[in-house]
Amino acid sequence: MTTSQPVQSIAGGRPGARRLRSLAGALVLALGLGPMLVSCETAPISGRSQLILLSPSDEVKLGLQAYQEILKKERLSTDPAKNALLARVGARIAAATGRTDFQWEFKLIDNDKMVNAFALPGGKVAVYTGILPITRDEAGLAAVIGHEVAHATARHGAERMSQGLLVQAGLTAGAIAAGASGRDSASTQALLGALGAGATLGVILPFSRLQETEADRLGMTYMARAGYDPRAARDLWVRMAEASAKMGRSTPEWMSTHPSNASRIRDIEAMLPEALAIYKPR
Repeated sequence: MTTSQPVQSIAGGRPGARRLRSLAGALVLALGLGPMLVSCETAPISGRSQLILLSPSDEVKLGLQAYQEILKKERLSTDPAKNALLARVGARIAAATGRTDFQWEFKLIDNDKMVNAFALPGGKVAVYTGILPITRDEAGLAAVIGHEVAHATARHGAERMSQGLLVQAGLTAGAIAAGASGRDSASTQALLGALGAGATLGVILPFSRLQETEADRLGMTYMARAGYDPRAARDLWVRMAEASAKMGRSTPEWMSTHPSNASRIRDIEAMLPEALAIYKPR
């Protein structure tokens, strides 16, 4: 498994974004990535420019392939109460996104050692049972799902995959040279890695701090729209920090692409007024 640092601000200003788009377009043609679409998108809420080499339809297709690949290797939970909880929270968060074009699906993976959850393009969401003791209740689970879904709706995975293609063009070109089937496999593996969804193949590109903060902000908005108190997001990360400390996982912020727990909690507290302004309890 290879770890690579993403290019953090790949399409900052408008003139620079246009130049990068032209460069990326030339790269796409050179690598033979015909179906890919070079475009400058705008991230929800933050308005940040994103350079994305993948069309939404291709992104959803690859997301489904990745989801199916992961579920083949995992054991799904048969606990009726926990599955009902996930279905209930998932449905409310999904409705809050307004993405009726997504084919929403929520799966609970039976793995108490894995403290994790993810959402793939097109609305494919999985939660590991190991995170439930930390979420504790419905609002805590809504904080997790809201955050993960925000990564999908903000197209962070496609953005990160695009960055990986630009940074590792030589590696990608070699994989594509294997032929059409190799291209599909390479693309799926790259998306798996880009989304950080428990991939064991491809290039792993962690979400940047900027993307994580965007997902926290957008996820709290989804929570509030769904009728969940967004303050539960802060409480979740306090518990997450406590759990990390017990497990001895306290990576210094300067060594990680994720914000430290302390920084994340401060950022969430600063964003709370915005989410609370639209929060209506159910």
